[in-house]
Amino acid sequence: MQLRLPTSVSEAQECLAEGAVPVGGATLVWATWQRDGFPELAMSLRELPEANVVGRESVGGAVVLHRIDARVPDVLRLAAATIGTGAVRRTATVGGNLVGSTLRCLLPAALVLDARATVLESDGVREAELAEVVAKRPLLLGLRWRTPAASAYRKLPGEAGGEPPLVVASALHAGDGRPDRLRVAVRDGYEVLSGRADAGSGTEETLDALRGTALGELPAAAWAIIRPQVIGLVEGRGSH
Repeated sequence: MQLRLPTSVSEAQECLAEGAVPVGGATLVWATWQRDGFPELAMSLRELPEANVVGRESVGGAVVLHRIDARVPDVLRLAAATIGTGAVRRTATVGGNLVGSTLRCLLPAALVLDARATVLESDGVREAELAEVVAKRPLLLGLRWRTPAASAYRKLPGEAGGEPPLVVASALHAGDGRPDRLRVAVRDGYEVLSGRADAGSGTEETLDALRGTALGELPAAAWAIIRPQVIGLVEGRGSH
C-alpha cells in the first residue's frame, strides 16, 4: 500500500482523483484491511494544515481526539474525552469518528453546535450539512460553528459488548435580537435524534417544545438526563 501525505488542498484533490482511500487515524479500517486486503493507494490528511485546525469555532477532520481541548465548546471537548481509551484518542480523528464510525460519538455534539462541514471532493471544496456527511461519507476537512452561550454533555456508562451507551448533548445559542435557541441531540443505541426550541419563555415551556420534536420519542431514561441539562442551560447554570 502506498500512503500519500498531501500538504495542500490541491494535492489532496489530486490524490482523490487518483482513487486514494482516506485512512483517518486508521483505528477503524486497519483490522478490515488486514482481513480483506490493503488498498493500493491511501491518503492521510495529517500533514494538511486546513485539516488540523483546533480553534474556538472550528476543528479539522484530521485532528486526533486527544488534541480537542478547552479551546472548543465544552460539549465537543467532553464528547471527545469519553471516546475509547487514551491510546485510541491519540490516534482516532474527528473525521474518522464522524464519517467512518457507526457509533459517531461526536455527532450529537456537532449537531447541537449547529456545525457545518467542509468536505473535499476531487473537483473542489464545499460546505455540507451534517446529515449529508453521515449519509454519503465524504472526505471531511473540518467543522465550523458559532460559539454557543453555554453547552452540556453526558454519556452514560456502557456495557462491554452491549449497545452504545446513551449520550445527551445540548447547547444554548444566543438569539441576537430573537429568543435564545436551545438544541438537544441524543444518541439512543445507534440512532441519533435531535430537536430545537426557543428558550425565552421559561424552562417548562422549552421542555414542552422539545417534546414536540423527534426527541419526544425517546424513553424516560433519556428525558431524565435531558431535563436537568435543559434546566441548567436555560436558568444559567450550564457550562460555558
